[in-house]
Amino acid sequence: MRRRAGRPPFEVPAALRAATAVVAVLTALAVFATGCAGTTRPDTGLAWNDCGDGFECAKLPVPLDYGKPDGERIEISVIRLPATGRRIGSILVNPGGPGASGVEYARSARSVLSDAVRARFDVVGFDPRGVGGSSPVRCLSSGDLDAYTGLDASPDSPAEVAALEEGSRKFAAGCRARSGRLLTHVGTADAARDMDRLRAVLGDSRLTYLGKSYGTQLGAVYADLFPTRVRALVLDGAVDTSLSPMAMSAAQAHGFEVALDAFLADCLTADDCPFTGTAESARREVADLLHRADRHPLANRNGDDRQVNEAWAVLGLITPLYDRQAWPVLRQALGEARKGDGSLLLRMADLLIDRKEDGDYSNQTEANMAVNCVDARYPAGPAAFARAADRAAEKAPLFGRYVTWGSLPCAYWPVKGKTLDRTDAPGAAPIMVIGTERDPATPYEWARALADELSSGVLVGFDGDGHTAYLTGSSCVDRLVDDYLIDLKVPRDGTRCPRIG
Repeated sequence: MRRRAGRPPFEVPAALRAATAVVAVLTALAVFATGCAGTTRPDTGLAWNDCGDGFECAKLPVPLDYGKPDGERIEISVIRLPATGRRIGSILVNPGGPGASGVEYARSARSVLSDAVRARFDVVGFDPRGVGGSSPVRCLSSGDLDAYTGLDASPDSPAEVAALEEGSRKFAAGCRARSGRLLTHVGTADAARDMDRLRAVLGDSRLTYLGKSYGTQLGAVYADLFPTRVRALVLDGAVDTSLSPMAMSAAQAHGFEVALDAFLADCLTADDCPFTGTAESARREVADLLHRADRHPLANRNGDDRQVNEAWAVLGLITPLYDRQAWPVLRQALGEARKGDGSLLLRMADLLIDRKEDGDYSNQTEANMAVNCVDARYPAGPAAFARAADRAAEKAPLFGRYVTWGSLPCAYWPVKGKTLDRTDAPGAAPIMVIGTERDPATPYEWARALADELSSGVLVGFDGDGHTAYLTGSSCVDRLVDDYLIDLKVPRDGTRCPRIG
């Protein structure tokens, strides 16, 4: 399963609207630490151009290969929304993925950062290398991406395993053919080095950053590479960087199961819930629905020729688990699916993988795979994946196999993956790590593990649902984050924010 952004950018029913599932810096003078004075916006040396709605855009040249700093250059797309008040510096934001656009995320700055933070910081987003407008990785046509996404990623026959293997090989071969020179250089460590280049050109001596989901891994790697350049990092929906990829898949699959159980328990209290009885009986009905879609795809009334098979139905099921506000739409989608109509499930799946209404894709899926495959070492071949999938299914019977098999292209990747070093960041200023207790994509245990691994990690827990915690319904989390970013007020390690609503 590809690691997803910190909340999908839903564009369908109103209840689904949320920012997806964000590094910032200040000036050499640390006067803002006391809140006594602001700074003027420095001359960054970037050629900023107006790009609408109060934003400015620019391109940052960086080395393709940091081992050859004077060699080939690529350009990083950058966007900025100037501070509205007494400016401290800049805050970089990353929504996760890997593969999600930081430029598009920053365009939602007015909803993903509080008014107080936006008053004091320029909000700066960037597309990490290989993503969006920053030398994007490309592998497959839109039609081929449809075919790949629709493969049965929980195979239960030799023929289905063979089809998945063929599709995964085609994915890897397409990346080699269309983006071969980039693939070695799109890992998290190189993206973190780009962030430091951006920090420097913005004129800030230390980094202030909001990273969600995979963005927490990017922030942790930055802190480990440049510990003395950390001012304040908020790592929300944390990734445990110490896990092997198969262990990460199993844990994430279990997280989706926990989130589904929470949804079903809540569903049974709602008048429009399509299930009756107990949460356990409702879970069995969901499992039966997926099994039926595997044998006989659901109807698709969205105007294209895709069949809503099990793979598309699973994607549509997990998408609204990212956001509790989307649960009413999931109730509607499951009710329609029980009657044979998978159209709404398919529309939600498209949101998660960033498939447009015209059938085109952003490069999110391709970049996600490319970064994951070079950031870790995966088993070599389907037999090892099958064993890992069976183990994952023991604790996650609905999602364990699907999530595990989703990384099979990495078994055939054209460049060798390299395991990330331990991210302990010795000497870094306090780093705030946030975990949501029923987070579907980044389990709470990951936040605890990352806070423990970072030498200056400070854990904040949220008794809530959905993916990530800041500005999603907890005034407690919001206050702690704002105080930390603006005034460097560090919360007590182990602080727990109660469930709201």
